[in-house]
Parts: sequence; structure tokens; C-alpha cells
Amino acid sequence: MDIQIIQGFQKNEITEHIVYQRLAQRVGGKNGEVLKRISKDELRHYNEWMKHTQTEVKPNRLLVLFYLVIARILGLTFAIKLMERNEEKAERLYAEVVEEIPAAEEIMKEEMEHEGLLVAMIDEEILEYTGSVVLGLNDALVELTGALAGLTFALQNTRLVGLAGFITGVSASFSMAASEYLSTKSEVDGKDPLKASLYTGIAYVLTVLLLIVPYFVFSSYYVALSVAIFDALLVILIFTFFISIVKELSFRRTWAEMVLISLGVTVVSFVIGWAARMVLKVEF
Repeated sequence: MDIQIIQGFQKNEITEHIVYQRLAQRVGGKNGEVLKRISKDELRHYNEWMKHTQTEVKPNRLLVLFYLVIARILGLTFAIKLMERNEEKAERLYAEVVEEIPAAEEIMKEEMEHEGLLVAMIDEEILEYTGSVVLGLNDALVELTGALAGLTFALQNTRLVGLAGFITGVSASFSMAASEYLSTKSEVDGKDPLKASLYTGIAYVLTVLLLIVPYFVFSSYYVALSVAIFDALLVILIFTFFISIVKELSFRRTWAEMVLISLGVTVVSFVIGWAARMVLKVEF
């Protein structure tokens, strides 16, 4: 039996014990009670492993701080699911020591039970309106990235492109928010139409601002377009990672789909802008 592996289990258990304990204090209510129970189980697992190592192990304080900060910024759901995903690696190691330590099987079962409890307890508003956020982000990324690409070659003036992109983007955000309001209002899933429209509109506007800023910073329209595309890819990367964790989706597949759609529209729009400039003989 590799004592270092068991001590690794100990460190993981005591670290998660503290994370769940701190989150329980922050959340309170029914969710807080569930987190307290899981925190106690993690401490019991730690003590079980200590029977075999006869050594106390300190928690990973940086990891505790990391999960607490992540929970504050990206929400309880994201932090917990990210932690549980990392725990899956430990569960595979548990299976390797079951023969020597029978208690490992019980610990493994309880760890799997934790995931079910956590999924059942989570009730965050942002998750309820994830679809509205996705709608705002997707439309802004696809429509505005494409529009900026077309306008970049057609106008060849960064300030004009930035201004046109801003007007187009803000107008589109109001349109999308209104559409989401009417769409949600006609549904019977209990979502607040106003909140749904706000999530869609805000996601759209923030994406618009991120995409047009390069046109007010750089004088070269090619550089501005390149940075705007980089910003779009960055938004896709961050949001896809978030969704893949909280919704338990394939990160690669979701990311690839969004990138292909956004870049595909960008390339087509760029060609249209070039063709329009050549055919119409427009000069500025």
C-alpha cells in the first residue's frame, strides 16, 4: 500500500471539508444544511484514512481559497461541480486500494452520493436563465462578429466600423431582449420574462462592447478585426468552460460548435463586404 497515495486522499478530504464548511456558512438555509452534512462526511473520511497513515495532513489552503473565490465570482454551482469533477480522479484511485482497505469502497459510495445531493440542492437564479444568457452571447458573437468583418473591409476605417458596430449592436440587443421577453411570457415554465430579457440584453451588450473596443484602440482595421476575433474566441472559451461544468456537457464539442459557427459567419461576411466594395465602387 502506497502511504503517499493515502495521504493524498487525506489532503483532498480535509481540503474539501473546509470548502464545504465555509460554503455552508455563506449559503445558509436548506442548501447550507446539506453542505454541512457533506462537510462532516468529508471530515469522517479524512479520519478514516488517518487510521492507516497515522499521520495528520494539512489542507491545501490555496485550493480552499480558489474554490471560495470561484464560488463568489461564478456561483456556488460552478465551484461545487468543478470540485466534484476533480474528485472523480480520486474515485478511480479508491478502486485501486479497495482490496487492502475495505473502507475505501464505502467512502467511494458516499462521494458518489454527494454529487447527487449537490445536484438536487442547487437552486441558483443564473442557472434558471442560462438559456437567456446563451441566447444573448450567441447572437452577439455570431451577428456582430460577422457584421464587423463585413464592415471592416467595406469601410476600411476603424472609427466608422466601431461606430457602426456600436449602433448595430445596441439596437440588436434591445431587439433580442424584447424578443426574449415575449418568448418567455408565452411559456409556462415559471421564469420571469423581465429577468429573462435583462439577462439576454446584458449578455448581448457586454459582448458588443468587448468586440468593438479594438476599433477605437487600433488604427489598423486588420489589427482591430484580428483583436475582435480573438476577443470573440476568448468569450466562447470562457463561457463554454462554464457551461460544460455546470451542465456537464462535452467542452470540446460545445466549444468547436460555437467557434465554427462564429468564424464561419465571420468569413462569409468578410467576403460579402469585399464583394460589396468592389461591385459598388464605394470609397471613403
